Amino acid sequence: MKRVICVVEDEKDLNELVRSYLEKEGYEVRSYFTYEEAVVHVSDDDVHLWILDIMLDNKSGFDLIEDIRRQSKAVPVIFMSARDKEFDRIIGLEKGSDDYITKPFSPKELVLRVNNIVRRVYKDDNRMHVDAYEIDVEQRKVYCNNQEIELTTKEFDLLMLFVRNKQTAFSRGQILARVWETNYYGSDRVVDDTLRRLRRKMKDLNIHTIYGYGYRLG
Repeated sequence: MKRVICVVEDEKDLNELVRSYLEKEGYEVRSYFTYEEAVVHVSDDDVHLWILDIMLDNKSGFDLIEDIRRQSKAVPVIFMSARDKEFDRIIGLEKGSDDYITKPFSPKELVLRVNNIVRRVYKDDNRMHVDAYEIDVEQRKVYCNNQEIELTTKEFDLLMLFVRNKQTAFSRGQILARVWETNYYGSDRVVDDTLRRLRRKMKDLNIHTIYGYGYRLG
């Protein structure tokens, strides 16, 4: 099951941008544009994180976090605001927020903060998310839309090498040494063949080919 994140932001373009980046990371995102739209969902028990704009319509994100905290003390909350004021940060922390990010911000930075909070809060859950997929590390299973994708042992090992080292470029030789280790004496073409099968099974996996060198995730 995907992690569910609620985004409350009245700027439509920013709301959609944040949604797009989080969905690419494998989260399920529910977008709301007003306090009234969001407040009726504060009792939803399947939400894993809220991202709140401070300045909403006739109420604020501070009002909304109070409603959220009356329902749950544990679900994490991130504030985002154009107001880079220490006073706002302090109020946010006093009301129980977990983080505060100032506009304009990099969507990638927001995703990193979300990932860090999710890993910290739900640290007992051995599930990882990448692109459109959910990975159960302990059971070595991969899911897309709650449907299991069957991978061979080496396909899963190769996937985890990339997932645990996003943005890192690996040569074929490095992949061979990390995934097949020293007991393999065949050609490094086995890397290409295994990756070809992995891409066929996981079409939305964002693995880039670095021509003349190797591969990189993200």
